[in-house]
Amino acid sequence: MISLGPYASFIITSYVLVAAVVLILIIWIAIDHRRVRARLHALEEAGIGRRSGRSATDLK
Repeated sequence: MISLGPYASFIITSYVLVAAVVLILIIWIAIDHRRVRARLHALEEAGIGRRSGRSATDLK
């Protein structure tokens, strides 16, 4: 293993926190993506079309 010296706890804590933040952002984006797709689908069901002419199911 690599010797990190006296700052090992700071370095490891920093990497763990960055990994946690990135994971939280990935989860947040995935949840938001589902929410937006559901909203687009609901709008299309209500008869409101998209300007691009594509449907919500084409976004896969």
